[in-house]
Amino acid sequence: MLRQSLIALIVALPLTASPALAQTRVPKSPAEISLSFVPLVKQATPAVVNIYASRVVESRSPFQDDPLFGNLFRDFRGRPQVQNSLGSGVILSEDGIVVSNYHVVGQATDIRVVLNNGAEYDAEVLLGDEESDLAILKLDDADDMPSLSLRDSDTVEVGELVLAIGNPFGVGQTVSSGIVSGLARSGTATGNARGYFIQTDAPINPGNSGGALIDVNGALIGVNTSILTRSGGSNGIGFAIPSALVAQFVDQARAGKHSFARPWAGMTGQVVNADLSEGLGLGLPSGVLVADLHPQSPFADAGIEVGDVILSVDGQPVNTPPEMLFRMSVRGLGHDAEIVYLRDGNERSAQVGMIAPPEEPARDAVTLGRRSVLPGLAVSNVNPAVATELGLPLSQGGVVITDPGPLAARAGLRPGDVLETIGGAAVESPDEVAPLLDAARPRVGMTVLRGGSRLRLRFRG
Repeated sequence: MLRQSLIALIVALPLTASPALAQTRVPKSPAEISLSFVPLVKQATPAVVNIYASRVVESRSPFQDDPLFGNLFRDFRGRPQVQNSLGSGVILSEDGIVVSNYHVVGQATDIRVVLNNGAEYDAEVLLGDEESDLAILKLDDADDMPSLSLRDSDTVEVGELVLAIGNPFGVGQTVSSGIVSGLARSGTATGNARGYFIQTDAPINPGNSGGALIDVNGALIGVNTSILTRSGGSNGIGFAIPSALVAQFVDQARAGKHSFARPWAGMTGQVVNADLSEGLGLGLPSGVLVADLHPQSPFADAGIEVGDVILSVDGQPVNTPPEMLFRMSVRGLGHDAEIVYLRDGNERSAQVGMIAPPEEPARDAVTLGRRSVLPGLAVSNVNPAVATELGLPLSQGGVVITDPGPLAARAGLRPGDVLETIGGAAVESPDEVAPLLDAARPRVGMTVLRGGSRLRLRFRG
């Protein structure tokens, strides 16, 4: 009799009940007795869609990257091929705004979205970002669409019940359940996504990418993006991009942006491990050590110095550089963020502006004409915006190649190569590149910096 009473007590507790409201009562519905997710699934699944995307790519020779035979096959052009990808997405508004993964729809030439009731829509990508692995789509001629609301992912806690909804392996829409098994996961997801993730043990498989991770109230808390696996199947370690970042993507897409604009920190940071924490006289390892600051950094403007330890951004602790960038991205451009940092054992705070990478000095971009030694070669001054676009070091200056053009590419030049010398003369500005190339004929010697290494190239002009 006691065993039956305990069972009745357990099943009588609703999933969302707080400790203050939990009390013994007789179950009043079949759903309460079975603790079924059926009502929740019926509410949420109409807003989760299947996405079929295709793109046309040129086939490449297997010898193109070969160090011995690459030059022979450099101009090889095979037949165009169609690559298809399958994934999931989530409708976020009645007018057909959909979020998915970049690796599902990025660079797609044709996107078809299928609702769980069989209705089909064409879609276009409004905004995509490979680094975050997020894309915002708009359904054509969509109206009165089912949608999911966004919950602030900063309120999510480890242990919450969640459902993952998607289209694994193309078998059709499926639902799996689990819990939030970790927060602030950074640097652990596979693929192109980098940053901060929600970890879940709800089974996620190929095709679930871009699908919904929802809480027990049917609100979206994350977009499923990747798994850790050796076999290709789910091992119970999946990652979702938090809804707080999704909200920023939607806002920028509605504002007409086509690429995601992140705030620029103008700094490099280092994880504070146990050894570093002891050396700095800290307690438990925490925070991000400021290792370098650009002169134009908004952190420098706020009084933060090299050697300070960033502890939190807008009240949220940060322990890795990707976490810090995530918090800045969630705050958004044009706002101030409260930064708490440690200096000489004392906590301090500062208001830091969330700004775009500065365009100073001016790019002064130059593209060489058809009569040049290297026609189509495009160069510009390095400023913080250019350095961010090309992934250059924080302190990099000089003149950089933004597009090598056909002949320079054959000579071995790449975007991001920083020109040091041409014909033995230092390159000081983009305007000097064409005259220096002409003066160095007929055998042009060039020195470039690439990935921290200095390369010397020589070719006939």
